[in-house]
Amino acid sequence: MNYYGAKELAQSFRTVRNNTITIAGEIPEDKYDFRAAEGCLSVGEILAHIAVMPRVQEQIHVVERCSSLASFDFMGLMGKLKTEVILPRTKAEVLELLRAEGDKYAAILEGASEEFLAEQVEYPEGMMPRSKSRFEMLMAPKEHEMHHRGQLMLIQRLLGITPHMTRQMEERIAAMRAQAGQ
Repeated sequence: MNYYGAKELAQSFRTVRNNTITIAGEIPEDKYDFRAAEGCLSVGEILAHIAVMPRVQEQIHVVERCSSLASFDFMGLMGKLKTEVILPRTKAEVLELLRAEGDKYAAILEGASEEFLAEQVEYPEGMMPRSKSRFEMLMAPKEHEMHHRGQLMLIQRLLGITPHMTRQMEERIAAMRAQAGQ
């Protein structure tokens, strides 16, 4: 019995993406060029990176439907995506990219069958583990996005912005304290 399938995978991805879009909306456009340190992606580039990286899994599982990654052209695909990440974009364009790519990937997740999610994909020689389920691999963009969203939340703090999720938690705690004091 599987308690977490395509529907839940898509919904959890949408939740993560919606929170990323909220963060992207709260950062002023004039801060989209901000870099936390030399050599780091800018805010706008991090957001574009988040938006386009699910295409890796889309290419593997939907376009090519790979059963092995031994001959998959990671370097070619990553080069194309890197070029797209560094394209100059307005804040509105970044937000639209996040929305459109998020909707596209969530639809892919939602349409996956249990049989498809259970299929194993073999990794190249020398990599461990030797294989992963499509389910685990298709969940990777959400985990990747949460990693970068943590960076964005720290950048928000550096810019003097309290992240929305922190504000929401503080509001819930204040309400609980007020209720306990009554």
